[in-house]
Amino acid sequence: MPYRLRGPTCLSFSGGRTSAYMLRQVLDRNADLSDLIVCFANTGKEHEATLKFVQECGEHWNIPIVWLEYRDNEQGFEVVSLETASRNGEPFEAIIQKRSYLPNPVTRFCTVEMKIRVMHKYLRSIGWSSEEAPIDMMTGIRADEPRRVAKIRARGSTSESKHATMVLPLADAGVTVHDVGEFWRAQPFDLQLPTINGRTLLGNCDLCFMKGAHQVYSIIATEPARSDWWAQMESRVQSKGKFSGNGARFRSDRPSYQEMRDYSDQQFDMFAEHDEAIECFCGD
Repeated sequence: MPYRLRGPTCLSFSGGRTSAYMLRQVLDRNADLSDLIVCFANTGKEHEATLKFVQECGEHWNIPIVWLEYRDNEQGFEVVSLETASRNGEPFEAIIQKRSYLPNPVTRFCTVEMKIRVMHKYLRSIGWSSEEAPIDMMTGIRADEPRRVAKIRARGSTSESKHATMVLPLADAGVTVHDVGEFWRAQPFDLQLPTINGRTLLGNCDLCFMKGAHQVYSIIATEPARSDWWAQMESRVQSKGKFSGNGARFRSDRPSYQEMRDYSDQQFDMFAEHDEAIECFCGD
């Protein structure tokens, strides 16, 4: 069965409906959860509703969820909580400062550093994800995301550890976005963020550069202040470890975040033809 634990397993919880659905299926099909660890990696740019949803899932389903954040120190991470989690992009800004340049669609070090690597550093700190203690890494990729499924299956293990086997129970079970939607419509609680055509517009990092331009425009038009952090990061370049200068772009193929904010009084369709979000590990 797709959701049965085969041994020590880390379930990567993005904080969205799909990965929460996956978690519920795992809880329902395993009487013994001693081999399960659920991890949520916070970048500091998640919507407050996402943070509350993660907390609600843990409380409603009586399952501990390990909240992690990137830290630029020897350990490389910190265990946090709903109360102590970053809200102003602090982990994200720290990794930008360390790298001295902005992530982009080709070099998405934000996902690697703040999510994948942070989780594996935590797992290794407790003795998992090693030759002596191999694990399954359970990720919420659905059957209606065939390109992502094929890419992960071809790789087999995670990019951070050859001792962590990628497991895709939703894809194995044939789950689609419609199945996820039906499930949440029947639940006593839900992620308090709107969806359009199955997409949670403010899911993951609020104005992630992997989201389609019209999606970003629309969010900025509704909540202009969300662009402030992104525009601030673009207004800086790194020089000898310090922010200075006239800036850079998360993406060179569209206007800067400041320009998008300046244009936000114009009307944009939520999703324009040929303007799709780029697939990302981050999840829902």
